Amino acid sequence: MPRPCQVVRVFTRGERGGNHLGVVNDRSGLDTEAMQAIATDLGFSETVFVSWFDPAQPPHAKIFTPGMELPFAGHPLVGAAWVLCGLGPAADEGPLECANGVMRYRNEAPLMWVDVPFVAEQADNDDTGDVARRAGLGDPLRTWRLLMPKEYLLAEFTGTDAIAAASPDMAVLTERFGLLIFARSGASVRARFFAPHGGVPEDPATGSAAVALAYALHTVGEATGRLTIHQGEEMGHPSTIELSWDERGASIGGTVMHDEVRFLDA
Repeated sequence: MPRPCQVVRVFTRGERGGNHLGVVNDRSGLDTEAMQAIATDLGFSETVFVSWFDPAQPPHAKIFTPGMELPFAGHPLVGAAWVLCGLGPAADEGPLECANGVMRYRNEAPLMWVDVPFVAEQADNDDTGDVARRAGLGDPLRTWRLLMPKEYLLAEFTGTDAIAAASPDMAVLTERFGLLIFARSGASVRARFFAPHGGVPEDPATGSAAVALAYALHTVGEATGRLTIHQGEEMGHPSTIELSWDERGASIGGTVMHDEVRFLDA
């Protein structure tokens, strides 16, 4: 019997843009190899597979890019929570588990939020500046190298023009898991995220990188904060991520649009 896959766009800007996501609510009979094959075939930056066999336990999400399984990613969790709330059987708030642990989601229409405890740590030997220069991006203002547990490189630049004009050497970036470049103006951030190592040359909206940014700013003295992240313009998928954080962790929120149901022969 064909298996339904809900296709949504997460972190949209109004009804436009956002990051496409496949949500498979029934992963019974699917092993890791089969889920990876589906994610590769769908070709979205991520596809999430959710199981919830025991109502006493949190629904559990397994997340795949076209090239690998991820222990944590933001837009799949936000999208999965939206589907669970909209199509059932979940309530408007509750737990949602992935390999990184149990998160909390909150449906505060029109925004869906996921609360993420800080699980990042600063890695030794921050060579993000060297990577940015070798990739042709120039000299960043500040850099961080974080493990969540995947490696996130963060590089801050001056002005949105530098972000818009960036055309990095993907061969260099393939050496690492992911690079977030961003420029900040008050509570507004212009960002781009590159992850060719996982089969995603550029991502239009990256919740996990937003969490990494919150942790990075937390480490340099911003104990609490709130930002609006604009991403995806260069790809034709304008996206908006709402980000807040405090001592406990980060919250990522955004709007979600439902596009279609695809039926998988799996």
